[in-house]
Amino acid sequence: MGRRKTSDNIKYLVLTAIFSAMVYVLTAFVKIPTHQGYIHIGDGMIYIAAALLPMPYAMLTGAVGAGFSDYLSGYPMWVLPTVIIKALSVAAFSSAGQTIVSKRNILAMLPASIVCIGGYYLAAVALYGDWGAALVDIPTNAIQSAASIALFIFLGFSLDRMSFKRRFLSAPKRDS
Repeated sequence: MGRRKTSDNIKYLVLTAIFSAMVYVLTAFVKIPTHQGYIHIGDGMIYIAAALLPMPYAMLTGAVGAGFSDYLSGYPMWVLPTVIIKALSVAAFSSAGQTIVSKRNILAMLPASIVCIGGYYLAAVALYGDWGAALVDIPTNAIQSAASIALFIFLGFSLDRMSFKRRFLSAPKRDS
């Protein structure tokens, strides 16, 4: 793999900013409050970004969008765990290939869910100092993962039907 062109880097940075904003909105405003936080579908947009963008940009999307959501929604103690967890959750996805919803990306949702559920469990233990009390969050984090997977599949198939990757992420053809 060679170095990316500056125009590709700019395109990926712009898309990272757009996806980060969408993650923020879907996390901060489309949510169901729970006893210690909220259930949201922002992870579904993080997964879409992971299937479209190169890894560092996808990691940045998850970290920035979800991190800002925690901070601006009144959960500043969760920002650092969220930044780490969301960045790691995209590691199994791939932006290679012609489609968003691919076999690899479908399989990637399992480790992404494990990272999120397990990561937030460990973060709750660290924040609250109680292994048992942190268990209460596992069901809500599992619901959040399932809802985000559903969004990823629905939106991914919709974008694939429009040939989104080919039409918007491929290099434009130039006439000689």
